[in-house]
Amino acid sequence: MTILDTIAEATKCRVDNDRRNLPKAVVRAAAENLPGRDRAFEKALRKKGLSFICEVKKASPSKGVIDPAFDHLETAREYAKAGADCISCLTEPEWFLGSDEIFTDIRSAVATPMLRKDFTVDSYQIYQAKCLGADAILLICSLLDPPELAYYLELCKELGLDALVEARDEKQVEMAADAGASIIGVNNRNLKDFSVDLTTTERLRRFAPEDALFVAESGILTADDITALGKSRPDAVLIGEAFTRAADKAKLLKEFREAAL
Repeated sequence: MTILDTIAEATKCRVDNDRRNLPKAVVRAAAENLPGRDRAFEKALRKKGLSFICEVKKASPSKGVIDPAFDHLETAREYAKAGADCISCLTEPEWFLGSDEIFTDIRSAVATPMLRKDFTVDSYQIYQAKCLGADAILLICSLLDPPELAYYLELCKELGLDALVEARDEKQVEMAADAGASIIGVNNRNLKDFSVDLTTTERLRRFAPEDALFVAESGILTADDITALGKSRPDAVLIGEAFTRAADKAKLLKEFREAAL
């Protein structure tokens, strides 16, 4: 099993436990009774120039703990103050040391559109994300078959949520497009061996529909990386580790924006 498979299995167990504590019917009713956030995530990314999704992430399977002094609220507030277009927040607890509590803390502190970044394997998590105050969720093609992806995208639409659909190869980009994804992300990290290849974004760009937002994810560490990605014409980039390690996150975001010009 790959690390992605392992995380997915652990996530299924976590969802089963959540469902025992709070039945799906209850979470679904609560989510359906909440007003939509008017597709704020996608709207924030549909602007001129490169958009930045700044990630709140304490750890990862490949790097372990990235910042031992991690302060999620301070990080999120720095992102918001620096003008991040959107904030991504990990809620996976075992490998990324995230939590729903971290997400809701940040949601109560900033108005920036937020992505609940988790490993969606059950519709329960989509209702859950809406209740947490998410504007968007992550859907990973490697974990879903085409009918599941289409169903989850339709459910997101009904709830007023956006979805970042993550692909790793040509077939997955086409799968995302066929399912009607309006935001398609390409993960530059191979989750089988954790290697990073930024040319993955460029290689897969031509398979994405022109009317879909195209997001480059993972392995973006420097302003030179932003410049190198320019030929791929991404609409947005999702960056976690570089910002987590940066002492001055606003300064780094400014450098990245300048590199994108």
